[in-house]
Order: sequence, then structure tokens, then C-alpha cells
Amino acid sequence: MAVLEIDNLQAKVAEDDGEQILRGVNLEVKSDEIHALMGPNGSGKSTLAKIIAGHPAYEVTGGNVFLHIEEDEFDDIEVPEDLQTWDLLDLEPNERAALGIFLGFQYPAEIEGVTMVNFLRTALNAKLDEREELFEDEEEEEAEAAEGGDTKEDAAGYDTSPMEGPADEGEVGVAEFQEILQEKMEQLDMDEKFANRYLNAGFSGGEKKQNEVLQAAILEPSIAVLDEIDSGLDIDRLQDVSHGINALRDEQGAGILQITHYQRILDYVEPDHVHVMIDGEIAKSGGAELAETLEDEGYDWVREEVYEAA
Repeated sequence: MAVLEIDNLQAKVAEDDGEQILRGVNLEVKSDEIHALMGPNGSGKSTLAKIIAGHPAYEVTGGNVFLHIEEDEFDDIEVPEDLQTWDLLDLEPNERAALGIFLGFQYPAEIEGVTMVNFLRTALNAKLDEREELFEDEEEEEAEAAEGGDTKEDAAGYDTSPMEGPADEGEVGVAEFQEILQEKMEQLDMDEKFANRYLNAGFSGGEKKQNEVLQAAILEPSIAVLDEIDSGLDIDRLQDVSHGINALRDEQGAGILQITHYQRILDYVEPDHVHVMIDGEIAKSGGAELAETLEDEGYDWVREEVYEAA
């Protein structure tokens, strides 16, 4: 089980006189839970998502973001007691990803020349390598340093480009990964031909969002943050994406923080908790019925409650 704990998080745009966006966010997301985060444009939802993942465009000015994991959180590593709580704000984005944080983008990038299958296998192996380094025994690091190898602190990125090296380099080889990919694509009802296309290049909006869910399925995060993954989807693709999100929770045990403007995806992905963000804070929380009320009445009544309580 994993728990993402956000405590009084405050943040601004990372530049001189940058606008303050988050003004004290408190939120807790656990494995096997789906949280819907709703709110008007400009309320700070996407900013929160990017800060969780470690985006450099924002500066945290107060509060904490912790990830709590259990001893058996990962199949390949036994997590010692002193490494079961991590301050994400002290970690680089790749380290956060290795611990199980995933961000599904609102506007996925198109990358010509890199096939989906190569991108996904490289990402999976990079995550596994980084995780091994995070939990590497200190004595092993000291021995490696004594032999002249780089310690984690000495390393400055990857030694080689992911494009270099033999085809089977990495913990998960080509043949094994093909089996994993086929299983996940069948689970998401995706055409296998997608795997050999360039990453998001020429994809429709719905195909890009479905690909984001596929990436999450491959990387098996503990906590998946999905930023407006339902935007721009027709009804058929919405159902496909929703099926994938439910599988992340039901079959892989991930906790989901789903940012959305609309009730419609919540007809297919029923949330355990719904939160409303107003002016950089969680103004109201409730069950799935709260999303239905917002669909009917909008956000003004929540804003009025906040101002009356101030």
C-alpha cells in the first residue's frame, strides 16, 4: 500500500515576482482509491499535478509532499523500515517516478523517430534501474566508490543515450517486454499496430490519452496523477480510457488522482472521493454525489461557502 500525503502545500511560479498559485493544499491519496479533483480554470489543479511530479516551472514556498510505502510495495525490492517514507520535494522527477509516481499529461508531446515500443521499454528499464539505486545498500555504494565507480551523488544523468547499446540492454529484454506490452494493450483494447508508430506522432487526441494510460499500465505506478485525461475524447474513446483507469486501480492497485472538469468520465470511473479546488486550496470534499451537484450547479455555490466561512 502507498499513501501520497500533501500537507499545507504552497507554491508559486518559479520566477521573480511569480504568481502564488497554491495557498495551502491538504490531500491524501491511498492505493486502491480514486480521487477526482475538480474546480474552475486557474484554480491550481494542473499546478498541483506538476509539483507532485517535480516540474521545475514551479517553486514550493511552504508545506510538504510525502510518499509512504510499505515493505512489500515492490515485487523486486524489500523496502527497509527507514526508507518507507520519502519527502518527494527532495527528489528529482526520475526518482519520484522510480518510487511509483506517474503523471499523465493533459497535452502529451509528439516525438518523431522514437517508436512507442522503444520508448516504453526504455522508460520501464530506466525506472527499474533508478529504483535499484534508490534502495542500494550504503555499503554497496561505498564499495563501488572504492572501486572507482560513480556513486549516486556523483552521477550526472545516464551514462549513455537510451538509443545506444545492444537491443537487449536493461533488466527487461525485448522478448519479455513484447509479452508485457501485448498483455497491456489487450487489457486496454488497443490496436497492436500502435506499438510501432512514433510516439504520439499523428495520433488523435483520444489516441494520445489512451497512450498515457498504456504508459501507466506498463510502469505500474503506486500513485497515478491524471491531468484532464478525459478532455477532447469522444464517447467511444472515453469508455476505452475509463476502462484503463479502472484497471489501474482494480488490477494493479494504484491510487488515482484524476483531475477533470466534467462529470461525464465519472460515470465510467466512479470516484471514492471528490475534491473541489478554489483559488489554490481544497475548498470542499465529498463523495461521488458532489460531482453530480457540481455538474448541475457549477462552482459558484462552493466559492460563496468559502467566502462566508472566511
